[in-house]
Amino acid sequence: MTPSARLSAGVPRRVALGRLTALLVMPWLVSAPGLAGAQPMPSASRAQLLVIWRQSGGVLLIRHAATESGLGDPPGFVIGQCSTQRNLSEAGRQASRVLGAWLQAQNFKPDAVLSSQWCRCQDTARLAFGAFQDWPALNSTFAGQGDPAAQQQALRQRLQALPAGRTEVWVTHQVIMTGLTGAYPGLGEGFVVDRQGRLLARGDLAA
Repeated sequence: MTPSARLSAGVPRRVALGRLTALLVMPWLVSAPGLAGAQPMPSASRAQLLVIWRQSGGVLLIRHAATESGLGDPPGFVIGQCSTQRNLSEAGRQASRVLGAWLQAQNFKPDAVLSSQWCRCQDTARLAFGAFQDWPALNSTFAGQGDPAAQQQALRQRLQALPAGRTEVWVTHQVIMTGLTGAYPGLGEGFVVDRQGRLLARGDLAA
């Protein structure tokens, strides 16, 4: 028996409406991020991410592509000196090129591409999109670097100020994406977020 049929089968109207609401909301609860007991949001394909992004506007957050082995950067690294940093691996470079070629084939160009000042993010942005702009708010805050609170505030302010339908790419780090959405991205993974910073979809951009 359908939920609507219960209304005519002797079930009190208030009880039936409550059950119907629960049925409608339950699928969202299963995948909504940040809710206790919620299951992880399923991974979307690259094509699905693009459809959602085109329809909703907002920002495609990208964690830089695959890197050489290691965690963080070598001691004494310097922003602007790639030789002192952990950089993209050849696989990461190739994945970035493939993403750029695929987006060109879809006839889609974002309104802006912003990047962390770390070389692995800049290289991901350059190889995938060509032109980009540095934005220090996207810089890593790993291991006490930067100012996490101020950077997150800057991200949210820019999101909220985006005109409806505008699309931007932000190439950044895991700590920045997790701080904004509460979700943990893999290398080269993309998150589509709306102007409130809500995670709408996520997926491997190489797939």
